[in-house]
Amino acid sequence: MEENISLPSEAYTVGWICAIRTELQVAKAMLDKVHASTKEVDLHDDNIYTLGSIAQHNIAITCLPEYCTAIVVTAAKDIIHKFRNIRFGLMFGIGGGIPSTRNDIRLGDVVVSMPNEAGVGVVQYDMGRREKDGFYRKGALNKPPNLL
Repeated sequence: MEENISLPSEAYTVGWICAIRTELQVAKAMLDKVHASTKEVDLHDDNIYTLGSIAQHNIAITCLPEYCTAIVVTAAKDIIHKFRNIRFGLMFGIGGGIPSTRNDIRLGDVVVSMPNEAGVGVVQYDMGRREKDGFYRKGALNKPPNLL
C-alpha cells in the first residue's frame, strides 16, 4: 500500500463515517493507497480523518467518538464542509448477528447484500417493524449510484 500521497481537500469525493474503531480499522484495510493528512485546520471540526483511495475514488474517512444520531449528523455536516466535493456519503456498520436455521450469521461475520426483486439489498436499521408473525419493512433505500 502506497503512503504519503498529498492531495488537496477538493480531491475527495467520497465521505465514509465509521461508528466504532473496529469499523475504522476495516475501512483503513480496504484502502488501496493511504494519503497524507491535510494541513488545513478547522477550529469547528473535531473529526480526525484518514485519507486514501480505492481505485479511482479518493476517500475521507472519520470515526465517531461515540455512537448517537446527533453525532452522526454533526460528523456528516463537518465532512462535507471540509471536503466540499463529496458526492457520496457512506456509513457501514457491524451488525449484531442474525442467527437462523437457514443463515447462521454471527457477530464478526462479513455479509455482503445482494439486490433482488424485494429490494436493493440494503435496509435502514429503523425501516421496519417486528410483529408476532415476522418483520415487515416500511420501505427500502435507493440503490447505490452505478459509479460506485
